[in-house]
Amino acid sequence: MVVRIATFNTENLFRRPSVFRLSNAAQRKQVLDEFDALVALLDKKTYTDKDKDKISALILKYRAYSSDPEDPPLIHINQNRPGQKSGLFDTPEPGSQPTELPILADGRETWAGWAELGRDDLDMAAVRNTGRVIGEVNADVLLVPEVEDRLTLDRFNQHVLGLGWQPYPFNLLIDGNDPRGIDIGILSRFPITSVRPHLFDPNPADPTKPLFSRDCPEYEIQLGQESLVLLGNHLKSKSGDDSELRLAQAERVAEIYRAALDRTPNAVVAGDLNDFPDSKPVAVLLDTGLRDVMSHPSYQGEPGTHGTCHQSRDKLDYLMLPPALWGKVQRVGLETRGIFAHSNHFKSVKAKTDEASDHAALYVDLDL
Repeated sequence: MVVRIATFNTENLFRRPSVFRLSNAAQRKQVLDEFDALVALLDKKTYTDKDKDKISALILKYRAYSSDPEDPPLIHINQNRPGQKSGLFDTPEPGSQPTELPILADGRETWAGWAELGRDDLDMAAVRNTGRVIGEVNADVLLVPEVEDRLTLDRFNQHVLGLGWQPYPFNLLIDGNDPRGIDIGILSRFPITSVRPHLFDPNPADPTKPLFSRDCPEYEIQLGQESLVLLGNHLKSKSGDDSELRLAQAERVAEIYRAALDRTPNAVVAGDLNDFPDSKPVAVLLDTGLRDVMSHPSYQGEPGTHGTCHQSRDKLDYLMLPPALWGKVQRVGLETRGIFAHSNHFKSVKAKTDEASDHAALYVDLDL
């Protein structure tokens, strides 16, 4: 029995944080950095006058008080809850553009609400192109980093894949730690018998915080008489270059992989590792005996999996096999036609806004 396993960072299925639609990379980074700064300020137990000034300035800068669906802000403060006695600030009148916004709360425990990135709908052409990539790859087991939530994954499976391609009988996703709603799901033609999340694994540098930016779910799939454990990954992004956290995450993934081998020799590490082939996080995983499928003799494609895919520095996505599966590899492939920046893309990919993703789908065929 030949089984195709794949990973494809979909960059969300129907809705995506608006900041990722910005074409300027420096501008995207600034928004994300200031969002993180705002969240950190809002999480403080007590707000000093200086904290309040910074919070107010960021809210005003991004119109984070606005809920205008015609002109949604890049950052939004959600604080309007029934029965709430006090808020972070008094919400301005719709359509107004205040120059001052007094912060009423004195700390995290004195108001109910949160900061979130504003979202907008993806172009339906992008949604269909995502479906086309998945249909062309036609994997039996597909890991999908960057999916909004399980109901979205199920709707995409039924209403997009179900219209033009073959939907999957099994799909699963457990919401992770990322407030942007970019979780790690799975689509499978074989029964998914269990999932072990690692949402609460502590960060060694600060045990009060979780280690994984998203999660490292262990999906167990029954492949006939064989049991497969797929470790789904989406390590900390290189935005901000938090390399130490990414390394700590990879070290924990290596521990989880070794423990999974006690249950089955068929343990696979897959997903978006957000680092290059010669990086320390990737080396930590390869030191366990795992091997990257793109190093297999059967692979004759491009060295990258992101953007143009023309160089090894474009490689962020991985399928890593244990020794027991390496000799069973029949074919390794890369589907790049959903990427606008790639010279060979689908004719239906006409712009950055309607590409399936800026990641390629990586797959391997195993004779099990």
